Amino acid sequence: MPTFCYKAIDSQGNPVEDTLVAKSREVAIDEISAKGLVPSEVKDSSHKDTKTIGVTGRVSKTEVETFTRELSNLLAAGVSLSKALQILSRETSKQAAKKQWTAIHDQVVSGTGLADSLAHWPKLFPSVYVAMVRAGETGGFLELVLEQIANFRSREQDLKSKVRSALIYPIVLAVLAAMILLFLLIYFIPRFSSIFSEFGGTLPGLTLGIVMVSQLVLRYWMLIAGLIVVVILGVKNFLAREEGRLAFERVVLKTPVIGKLTARFAFVRFARMLGTLVHAGVPLLSSLEVAKEAIGNETLARTVSGAIERVRRGMPLARSLSESRELFGGSIIEMISVAEESSKLDVELVRLAESYEKELDRNLKMAVSLAEPIMLFVMAALVGTVVIGMLLPIFNLQELIH
Repeated sequence: MPTFCYKAIDSQGNPVEDTLVAKSREVAIDEISAKGLVPSEVKDSSHKDTKTIGVTGRVSKTEVETFTRELSNLLAAGVSLSKALQILSRETSKQAAKKQWTAIHDQVVSGTGLADSLAHWPKLFPSVYVAMVRAGETGGFLELVLEQIANFRSREQDLKSKVRSALIYPIVLAVLAAMILLFLLIYFIPRFSSIFSEFGGTLPGLTLGIVMVSQLVLRYWMLIAGLIVVVILGVKNFLAREEGRLAFERVVLKTPVIGKLTARFAFVRFARMLGTLVHAGVPLLSSLEVAKEAIGNETLARTVSGAIERVRRGMPLARSLSESRELFGGSIIEMISVAEESSKLDVELVRLAESYEKELDRNLKMAVSLAEPIMLFVMAALVGTVVIGMLLPIFNLQELIH
């Protein structure tokens, strides 16, 4: 049987540290409690620290959403947090999820708050998730916040799926155009150029340029491939730095169509999160701090930071947000102002999020409908230029033969 190291507090409030042998961790906790001690940390000395459990193995976003929703349901039914986590770790069929939920359970039982426990795995539980859980723990409405998180993540995934679906066809066209051009440069053009060289004569300028590009690709393809890799890594490193990411975000926001869609997407996330938190009873300032994290764009989030400071100084929310014109247009500010005066801010924010989400969906479809013919035109222009360049000498072929 495994040996457990534990820390506990006796009836006099004095700390106690000791070890005991038990069949399982639950049995060890029961034995410690039977001694009149309150356990604060119980660890299997034969296993690694609970902070590292659950790091290996892949836990999907769907499993995290299910975990959040079921934990909310168990807490609403009156089940204690430690017992609810134990049930979830026992009931899940995925081994990676079982280890992850067990690690969270062990942290909570050892005296760590749920938000602090979740913070150890930022890839699974991002900062906005942890911030919402912490607000729920502090306010005493954890089950409600968890339900709101599950609903928010579900809608968030739906919205992201729409964006990804809208981008699939343009990306496929771009990849197809690149493959066709590569085929023409590597296989098609060298064979035609060898035929032309047998007959001599002067080739048209367009044909010479295309043949030159083809020869460069064939001779220096390794160097070109290396340069492409270097450029990709350089861009990746540039975007990994804060100044690079901010510069890229500013360019995206100033890009026609794409900038507007990006800002609208950020507003939908912000409004839904803020409305959800205010409805759950989280104080407005705390809600704004968490909702700012949900924006997903640092440039836009910084504009909201100024609004938060103005709210902290006592300014109404609508007036505070009015200076962040990238996110909040005049009509939105007016609607928020009316909602503040009528004490229906949470309802109005959620309504705005749903309304602008539908608008975003329509704009995405319109953007894709415009992108498709543009991509087809670019693809046809590139391929057509190559084909025409290689066909031009054929008009003079009869003359060259004579």
